[in-house]
Amino acid sequence: MRVGSGLQRAQRFMMLATGLYRASHLTAGFAALLRKAPGEVLPWAVFGGVLASSAWLYGNAYARGWFDRRWVWADVLVTGCAVPLLVCLTTGARSGGGWVPGGSEVAVYGWLFLLGGSVSAAAGVALAPRPAVVAVLLLLGTTLAAYLWVIGPEAAPGSALVGHLNSVVSSAVMARVFWWYLRRQGTQLDEAKERALTAEAARARQAERIAHHRALHDTVLATLTTIAAGRVDANAPLVRERCAREAAYLRRLIQREDDPEAAGAEAAEVAIGAALEEAVHSAECLGLKVTAQYHELPTVPRPVATALAAAVSEALNNVRCHAATGQAFLTAVGVGEGVSVTVVDRGAGFDPRAPGGATRRTGPGPGPGPCPGPGCGAPSTPGWPR
Repeated sequence: MRVGSGLQRAQRFMMLATGLYRASHLTAGFAALLRKAPGEVLPWAVFGGVLASSAWLYGNAYARGWFDRRWVWADVLVTGCAVPLLVCLTTGARSGGGWVPGGSEVAVYGWLFLLGGSVSAAAGVALAPRPAVVAVLLLLGTTLAAYLWVIGPEAAPGSALVGHLNSVVSSAVMARVFWWYLRRQGTQLDEAKERALTAEAARARQAERIAHHRALHDTVLATLTTIAAGRVDANAPLVRERCAREAAYLRRLIQREDDPEAAGAEAAEVAIGAALEEAVHSAECLGLKVTAQYHELPTVPRPVATALAAAVSEALNNVRCHAATGQAFLTAVGVGEGVSVTVVDRGAGFDPRAPGGATRRTGPGPGPGPCPGPGCGAPSTPGWPR
């Protein structure tokens, strides 16, 4: 999932909403303890444990980008179920005695049952539908069991109990509906963004093609017009060299158009083939004949494309200046998400036995070899990633 995507923003919002819901229940508990039990140890210890577990749940979620289902289940079982029941048992609450409606224990510990709403909201958002239903049923069973244990089985369900059960269920349902809607909107936003990027890349590629076609049309038209007018000799070496260079450029252009290298690229990424073609064209303008082959080239970050183009330009310039040949061969192949580029020549290689280090031979070699050496040519293999 990309940083800043619509889905991630929806997740962040739901974590914030359920976290604020939990904070409201903790605030109610803090106010109740401050009023009713400012000097007692057990209520504050319970509050500290619940506060720490809540901070861990939401802190871990923000660090990961979304809830960890293991910690959500731990929150349901510990904060929503175990803690309220254990508090009922350890504070002397029992059927027919102990806690009574409106009593001091209810005022001190009643806020624990409010947590059922925020616990069910987190479960409704983070868990799949069936596990979320199981979690809500556990929370409802905990509330009902505590009510029967504290008030007594003969007591009729009061409005407070019914309201609390409704709060637990409603919290889970509303959180689930909100999460479904926001996730759907976030996904649609991401899809619309992808379509816009794809369309923009297609328009940019089409504009590049039109520019290339216009340049080729003007060049070919000018060449043919000049030849037809008889102002130059069609068999002259310079004319033939110029026509061969333009024909090679046309073949490379057609070959690059066959590669789906720019589909869906983001603005931060560029087609490596276009960058390499600029380096090749610059070398050809200086009189070097370059035979280039491209295959399944990916899009790469703009700094990478610039660096590779600079490396290829340097390699071609070395061939032109030092190889004692007028021809170089360039091959660029996509390798996974990276690219491998090879520049070789059929000129002089390097003589590692020469004094002062490896120096290029002055005589031509039979062709490129696996390593620089006398008669091996001079291969250069820039690539990304290294």
